[in-house]
Amino acid sequence: MTILNIQSVSKTYQSTGRTLTVLDNINFSVESGTTMSIVGPSGSGKTTLLGLCAGLDRSSTGIIELHNVRLDDLNEDQRAQVRNQYVGFIFQNFQLMPTLTALENVMVPMELRGEKKIKPIAMDLLEKVGLADRGHHYPAQLSGGEQQRVSLARAFSNKPRILFADEPTGSLDAETSEKVIELIFGLNKEAGTTLVLVTHDNDLASKTQRIIRIKGGRIVSDAPTLKGEEHNC
Repeated sequence: MTILNIQSVSKTYQSTGRTLTVLDNINFSVESGTTMSIVGPSGSGKTTLLGLCAGLDRSSTGIIELHNVRLDDLNEDQRAQVRNQYVGFIFQNFQLMPTLTALENVMVPMELRGEKKIKPIAMDLLEKVGLADRGHHYPAQLSGGEQQRVSLARAFSNKPRILFADEPTGSLDAETSEKVIELIFGLNKEAGTTLVLVTHDNDLASKTQRIIRIKGGRIVSDAPTLKGEEHNC
């Protein structure tokens, strides 16, 4: 089943009377349960593309379908509902709520869905990322690696069909990055979630089954990876 379908998608901005093209005629689809990386230099449009795929922004032209829902037809509230139902996020800068504890941060997506008896589920997720004893701590009391692990637990709390990760190890040292990557792929495989990863790290990208390379707002290559196939067997 195709979970994400991108057809003829472009994104332009008006800047000082000029049209700035960030993405130009992007086409690809993603099968459910697969892992994929979007790789490119800074300013290539990869983070913009991720935001469009997730319904965080609107494309200027083209069609974006997420889990058979056409995002272009929806208003902001409707797109937010689709995200909360199907999507998990991991960001480079964690984006945890500073006034909530680690446990409360993990519970937020479930609360937004109106779910009941969510505390044990959130505790179980914190245990899976090795933070069972840190649930009562606030983000400021946690290291960068711990904060990213909380955001990972939060990303899986609504049982997403697709996980979007934007430079998930960009703010972490090498040793911490390795642990976080292991958790991302481990949790993703266990849950059978689709993973779309934006990174400039070729080693990280090679762990996915497929790499789309983007440059100057255009796709320059789209190919499977041998390592990714081994990693996901």
